[in-house]
Amino acid sequence: MMPSHGRPTRFADRRVVLAAGLALAGAGCAPRVNRRAAPAGLDHERLARGFVDLAERARPGAFDLGVMTLDKTSVWYADGNRRFPMQGLAYGPLAAAALAEADAGRLRFNEPVRIARQDLSPPPSRINGLFAPRGAKDFVDLPVADLLSLTVEDGDDTAADALLRRIGGPGAVTAWLRAHDIQDMRIDRYAREIQPEMSGMDSFRAAWKDPAAWTAARGSVAPGVREAAMAAYIADPRDTTTAQAVLNFLNQLVGGTLLSRPSTALLVRLMSASRIGRAPLVAGLPRGASVAALGGMSGTDLGLTPAANAVGIVTLADGRRFAIAALIAGSTATQTRGGGLIADAARLAATALI
Repeated sequence: MMPSHGRPTRFADRRVVLAAGLALAGAGCAPRVNRRAAPAGLDHERLARGFVDLAERARPGAFDLGVMTLDKTSVWYADGNRRFPMQGLAYGPLAAAALAEADAGRLRFNEPVRIARQDLSPPPSRINGLFAPRGAKDFVDLPVADLLSLTVEDGDDTAADALLRRIGGPGAVTAWLRAHDIQDMRIDRYAREIQPEMSGMDSFRAAWKDPAAWTAARGSVAPGVREAAMAAYIADPRDTTTAQAVLNFLNQLVGGTLLSRPSTALLVRLMSASRIGRAPLVAGLPRGASVAALGGMSGTDLGLTPAANAVGIVTLADGRRFAIAALIAGSTATQTRGGGLIADAARLAATALI
């Protein structure tokens, strides 16, 4: 499909993934499992001991870890009930709610969704790049299929906001979560609201659609105002989740209770191609492990990273599976150190399987 002003979307390759996922109606929702592998439990004491060091390294940020085996259900949380800002983690339940609409016949993958210039959200976004500064039409039409893949694989805020508007807004996703007994996970705002508020900025405007313009606009806000805004964001209960809610979502997803089998397979495939959150988990896992992941990274400003999250469904080479939720808020660690913490959390989880 072409955008309405005639420029190619450059997203056609993503439909290969979508089509392949849709074809898996009978293929289940995770990589093939070695059925001869023994079901796994968890060494809770090992997890508790290992987490002490991780939590200390995360200070002054807050860190929570949750692990759940998916073959013989065993669950461990460091806390489980503490709320963390989601950022891009919200795009997992958003995509699931959209796929539920498709399952119900109320949404089509080839349905075009119009995105106007005034609908753009903060960068980076491949969709934002379709809008020339001047001389072009002020809208593009993109199919739901492209919006789904951009949302889950890239964490594209403009795509996510467009998809969210199409299915009824934040309240519709939260209501869908509650209908599936997923508590303590809530979607309250669009990304174009969250990101400026988090930096003490005015409402988002299309002139900030490119990374350089966005960074310059954020830099024009006084440091003290930005610091206060980030602190308020971390403390805000809106758009937050708990480790327990994340594992509930992932467990229901792979268990097939949220979506049809083809929609489940499609979402897991998109998560397996995610560019956000997957790398730090993979870095801590043994060779041969596969991960279907979601990430929620807020970016760093003034030495503070309000949110750095990675969650996923892990399948080890021997077929054992577990879900992991690593949630960090208010970290002063560099991105490298923060990624190292998540990698070490994944390593700890994998070694705690029994």
